[in-house]
Amino acid sequence: MGGHALLILLSVASLSLLPGAMPLQPSQAWSLFKLRQLLGDPPVLGTWRNYTDFCYGGDYKTASAFVECYEDSVTQLHIMGEPGARPLPTTFSIDAFFTTLSRLPDLKVLTLTNLGLWGPLPGGKISRLQKLEIVNVSSNYLYGELPRGLSQLGSLQTLVADHNMLGGKLPGWLKDMPLLAVLSLRNNTLQGTLPESLKDMPSLRSLVLASNNLSGNLPELSNLQVIDMANNALGPKFPRLGRKVASVVLAGNKFSDGLPADMLASCYLLERLDVSGNRFVGPFPAALLSLPSMEYLSIAGNRFTGRLSGNASCGENLRFVDLSSNLLTGSLPGCLLAAPGKTVLFSANCLSTGDDSQSQHPSPFCRNQALAVGIVPEQGRKKSGAKAGVVAVIVLVGALVVSAAVVFVVRKARLPKARPARRLVEHASSAYPSNLLADARYISQTVKLGALGIPAYRSFSLVELEAATDNFQVSSLMGQDAHGQMYRGRLSNGTPVTIRSLKVNKSQSFTRHIEMISKLRHRHLVSALGHCFQYNLDDSTVTHLYLVFEYVHNGNLRGRISQGTEGRKLSWGQRISTAIGVAKGIQFLHGGIIPGLFANNLKITNILMDQNQVPKIGSYNIPILSETMKSEGGAGSKYPPDRICRVPNGDKIDMYDFGVILLEVISGRPISSLYEVEMMKEQVAIGADSTRTQQEEQLGGPGGQQGLLRRLHEDRHGDLPPLPGQGANAEALSGGRALEPAVCGPGAG
Repeated sequence: MGGHALLILLSVASLSLLPGAMPLQPSQAWSLFKLRQLLGDPPVLGTWRNYTDFCYGGDYKTASAFVECYEDSVTQLHIMGEPGARPLPTTFSIDAFFTTLSRLPDLKVLTLTNLGLWGPLPGGKISRLQKLEIVNVSSNYLYGELPRGLSQLGSLQTLVADHNMLGGKLPGWLKDMPLLAVLSLRNNTLQGTLPESLKDMPSLRSLVLASNNLSGNLPELSNLQVIDMANNALGPKFPRLGRKVASVVLAGNKFSDGLPADMLASCYLLERLDVSGNRFVGPFPAALLSLPSMEYLSIAGNRFTGRLSGNASCGENLRFVDLSSNLLTGSLPGCLLAAPGKTVLFSANCLSTGDDSQSQHPSPFCRNQALAVGIVPEQGRKKSGAKAGVVAVIVLVGALVVSAAVVFVVRKARLPKARPARRLVEHASSAYPSNLLADARYISQTVKLGALGIPAYRSFSLVELEAATDNFQVSSLMGQDAHGQMYRGRLSNGTPVTIRSLKVNKSQSFTRHIEMISKLRHRHLVSALGHCFQYNLDDSTVTHLYLVFEYVHNGNLRGRISQGTEGRKLSWGQRISTAIGVAKGIQFLHGGIIPGLFANNLKITNILMDQNQVPKIGSYNIPILSETMKSEGGAGSKYPPDRICRVPNGDKIDMYDFGVILLEVISGRPISSLYEVEMMKEQVAIGADSTRTQQEEQLGGPGGQQGLLRRLHEDRHGDLPPLPGQGANAEALSGGRALEPAVCGPGAG
């Protein structure tokens, strides 16, 4: 008997030394029962009795509620209610609840889910639980911002508060939590941008913020392994990722541009990539299919382009692929079709496949949609017409310099120390050297040189243009013609624009036109800023084309040199500089783009002045407008549709019209007919001759230049009405034959 008693005594002693074998402290047991009372005695805690031994007895434990202890103190508390639990009664106090929790000072793991907790998290009470390492308070009704008291939990490694109503911005003080590795706040009401301080959290490995109201670009996330930001308004830039990333879910956001293929190709541990339901454009990096760890890949619902190859390879772990609703062409890789056990979705593309269960669009659909998002295929450039454009420009610039020099000598002959006209011209605007003018490749570089200060050309969405014009209100309408309407608008960044709406024919092809329009960017042109397509969802055809140009609102050149001027008149030096600027703009239209644009309806009223007194040609020949008119039967034109914008000798017409502009710049008076052009030419000749016959005084007196012009006008022609066409392009040099005005471009301002 004595031996057995000793054995029992030793067994009890050794058992008392095991962790958890000691009875729970009475104060902590009281705290647990108090928590049950504050929760309204939920059914999940029905096994808790007054005699329950939380630390040693196991009969009370269930999968939904249990306590773990170390010695005589609670270290883990898990209470998980039924899904869909209703909020606790109004008598519930979350402050009292966490006050009671704070009486468990050794608590390391806390799980309180589906319990109906409501109210803001009391940071002061939470900060007392200094040993907390893991907290899960998901599926409750917590609201307000994350309390600053959480930052005092120096041991906290995991914070999960999914499916609550937490709001405000994600706080920057999270960087003060040195051990935080997992942060999950899915399905709350967080808003605003993410703090840049996230990149300063070296311990953070998993960040889940899906289904909130977050916006803006993501900070650098190179330390993360799991990223889930689905269903927010984040973007447009794709975030910078690290090579150890395993899961990236960015579905349902506003990411645009393209995927960084080089960066993703180096992510050898990437298992899951979901970028579906965004605004991505550009080529789909097919190398993603062959990443060694990739299991799940979804790019559905974007505008990815590219031609897939049936010979492309796939990673051996790939199990799910969704390529649906993009603009992919070519053949589906054989590795996606042959392997069993894979789920592959690829409907609503333009792929060649024998699978009738996943319908495909016709090829024109993907081509038109690629144009609609600004993806223009590279095409070979034609070189015809370049030499003619360069020669025409040389003649134009030469005529400008000669005419300006003659008139300058006439007006300054009485000044004994006047500087030569050549020096003034050089000072006003430096001309291109003749050897460079002969090189069309150099001229093409003026696209880049002249685009300084002009926003980059891009594709606009219809939503942007509707916002810019107040939904195309009548108050924004500037006018309309046979091609469509012209609207004044203002982009979200404050840039004023002119938007031309064109109704197009279903059979039209836009590739070459968009490529041409995207190049119409020069310091001395009203430049193209972008385009937008509106299409029919039923048959994928384009119904409207919107062309966006810069808006120039400082009047036209005539108003700055003639009587009744718009603001301050240009000085003589400014006139010369302006004329040279117009010549450079014509030079660009003829030779800076290939093929060049000719017969550009050049009129002094179409030369617009910006706020810096820089002249911009506001109307020029865009072929797509002529095609639009052709598709509608050439309404409003007395020429057959196929002759519109193909006027013979278009380069000569532009030179003549530029000469008329020069005469008006020199004389400072309007010219509205061919007869006035002839008179002005004679007047300039008389003015040049007067430098040799000492007639300067007569030209400057009351009966001088204006009187001479008036007498010539009356003696030869009498009273002359304006010619049809109302512009210098209304008649050509040969025989006074009337010409149809060229179908031209922006006409802004």
